[in-house]
Amino acid sequence: MKVLVAPLDWGLGHATRCIPLIKGLLASGAEVELATCGPMVPLYKEEFPNLRQRRAPSYNVVYPKIGLTMPFWLMKNMAYFSKVFKLEHRWVESLVKRYGYDLIISDNRFGCYSNRVKSIYMTHQLRIGFPKGLQNFENIGIHWHLAQMKNFSEVWIPDFEEFPGLAGKLSHVKKMPPKFRYVGLLSRFQSSTEVFPKEVDILGIISGVEPMRSQFEKKLKQALQKIPGNHVLLLGHPGSSIKKETFGNVTIYNHLETAAFTAMVQKSKYVVARSGYSTIMDMAVLGASCLFIPTPGQTEQVYLAESLEESNNAVVLSDLLLNAITIKSALTKVHQIPTPIQNDLSLLNKAIDAVLTK
Repeated sequence: MKVLVAPLDWGLGHATRCIPLIKGLLASGAEVELATCGPMVPLYKEEFPNLRQRRAPSYNVVYPKIGLTMPFWLMKNMAYFSKVFKLEHRWVESLVKRYGYDLIISDNRFGCYSNRVKSIYMTHQLRIGFPKGLQNFENIGIHWHLAQMKNFSEVWIPDFEEFPGLAGKLSHVKKMPPKFRYVGLLSRFQSSTEVFPKEVDILGIISGVEPMRSQFEKKLKQALQKIPGNHVLLLGHPGSSIKKETFGNVTIYNHLETAAFTAMVQKSKYVVARSGYSTIMDMAVLGASCLFIPTPGQTEQVYLAESLEESNNAVVLSDLLLNAITIKSALTKVHQIPTPIQNDLSLLNKAIDAVLTK
């Protein structure tokens, strides 16, 4: 079976969580090609050097400079996003006709489906979070999302079926898609029984969409330089020419391959990162002690971070309050995500087997 995997290009989270999916498809004998653009191109060249990449339409997303304006930014750009949905749908249909794909798997790309072949949509966000005070409108978001999912044959949810799972109310709603599967946590990392010496005091992981991504990098770099200890900052720039730099007590890596990333997390006392769902899944598998700083205006990240804090599995700090003093204070309260969670891919493999044998 020939499969096209198409992750969304809003940051690298969708691309990284598709890595175990792609590996599972390959292990099951599928012929896999990738729909890519932006920074996922060098990431996948590193992870899957032998797989063909088809250049997908990019959303070219640039977030507003002021995070609290995010809901208005989304409404303002809905017409543009609708055009991209239609463009990528026409593009996928042309690929199916030209290259003979048997299956399309889209991670949060609404337009990446075909009317000719089976198409699967993957998302953890069945409920689109609204800002505080506007949660009564979340049902509108749920039904809008359901309408988009009707174009797909099946919906895969990267979480556990039993509430709350890891994504809580985002991945568990009363009105579910007609055909859906929970496929467990999707992380490219594996938990390890090896004990690493804690050589790094604070590991900062930079992710997300511009300009907030660079703003986070700048603020965190400045803060870490004022905190005594040995700190590391991972910028998440696969394919960059500069690999490593040192600024006082902060060592900066543009990118680390999977094995080196795993070791870096496990030899760090604390991790400071955005609370994107892919990052949370990765940190859960690696058993990291986390301080999460949600991207301003990203209601999904705010909800996920606050849920983990309420269960004493992480600590949350507002981006507006991010500095050396607040980080040091917050880290006195950090708790660890339980266990680490074993990266059991049995649910994903069952889903793959079911779709490939039909």
